[in-house]
Amino acid sequence: MSKTKEKIFLFLSDLLFINLAWIFYYYVRVESGWIIYANPPSFLIPLIVVYLYWLIIFSFAGLYQHWFVRSRFDEFASVFKAVSFGCFFLFFIIFIDDFINNAPIISRFLILIYWLIMVFSVSSGRIIIRSIQRNLLEKGIGLRNTLIVGSGDKAEELKTMVNKYPQLGYRITGFVSINDDSDKHSLGKTENLPDIIRSMDVSEILIALETNEKDRLIDILRYCSEEKVSMKILPDMYEIVSGMAKTNQIYGIPLIEVMPDIMSPAGKLTKRILDVGISSFTLIILFPLLILVALSIKIDTKGPVFYKQIRVGRRGKEFQMYKFRSMIANSEEYGPEWAGEDDPRITGTGKVIRKTYLDEVPQMINVLKNEMSLIGPRPERPYFVEQLKREIPYYYKRLSVKPGITGWAQIKHKYDSSLEDVKTKLQYDFYYIENMSLKLDFKIMINTIIVITLMKGH
Repeated sequence: MSKTKEKIFLFLSDLLFINLAWIFYYYVRVESGWIIYANPPSFLIPLIVVYLYWLIIFSFAGLYQHWFVRSRFDEFASVFKAVSFGCFFLFFIIFIDDFINNAPIISRFLILIYWLIMVFSVSSGRIIIRSIQRNLLEKGIGLRNTLIVGSGDKAEELKTMVNKYPQLGYRITGFVSINDDSDKHSLGKTENLPDIIRSMDVSEILIALETNEKDRLIDILRYCSEEKVSMKILPDMYEIVSGMAKTNQIYGIPLIEVMPDIMSPAGKLTKRILDVGISSFTLIILFPLLILVALSIKIDTKGPVFYKQIRVGRRGKEFQMYKFRSMIANSEEYGPEWAGEDDPRITGTGKVIRKTYLDEVPQMINVLKNEMSLIGPRPERPYFVEQLKREIPYYYKRLSVKPGITGWAQIKHKYDSSLEDVKTKLQYDFYYIENMSLKLDFKIMINTIIVITLMKGH
């Protein structure tokens, strides 16, 4: 089952069982006659509002993430925690409302009944969906095309284990050898990985390297970095026993997920909400000032108001980034160049808007288009990305997150004026990627505001 179909089934399941829970609760609360109402509460509007409320809670709790090697008990535990948190929040709101209106305590007791109904109803629906999904996988329906990178004994052993448990969702399409492409069972060498992934519609990569092949891991990760695949590594027994590797293990197959998301689903959703909210608010509030900037650019020099440039985003996807033009038109007619601090190509208006970071404001359009975030590593041009990929083996890691308007590197290091500056900033970008959190984002945001206020822009 594809990730999209899986999410659709989960949404439909929750739509049905959350509303069934509300219908049963409404019957207990109103239709049963246990509580006498002068004016019984309405049915339909609360049903819609309550469903949307739980949709938000479940999204924050990560209940719509892809299901991998999780038992049905784990699914129940996740639902139990999410429903408990949601009902506790409702209880808190009802408690305040009762206190203000001096209402009887019965409404707080009803929330306990609703909690029990919700836990039973939603978890039942989820377990039914997961059971159906598991049964389909056992019949070979919905398996994901999977490559095993490696051609030694460990690779063969992994294939045997995976084929034994179709519930894992893997369909082994073949092996990719590490060093030798003469193996008749091999689909090619690691250098051919991108082509093999695309031609065979592969969505999962399992890496099973022999001890003497560990030095090739970085190459494998680099070749797969721009492909839409999930990667997992089969560790050595020594790594497991020594605690050097934290594994997800079910059916006896230990696997380490490569490049997992550092931020929780709640954190990612909150980050996106903040991106959209702050960008929209900023563009609306600064609209009169942005009009003045546009007029100043037009009067100052000939050429377009906006500077559009192709940049490389998450997973290597290219997009068109917007800025106010701060240099003379056709300033890069002889190819990409770094802008110096006192670059003669910078216009009079350009010096002001670069100093105040107003030239960066149009990138909030990219944020609204979900091509960028407010906070993240700065997006580079394809020309420089290709250079850095060749020189820095770990550069692929920088493309694993959405680029940002400002970031940890921007508040810790001066403006880029050479390839060396970019390499130095990579250390800060890697720190951000490894420690991504809302707390760090807020810290970067506050520091950026200080930089703008003190006019320390480039």
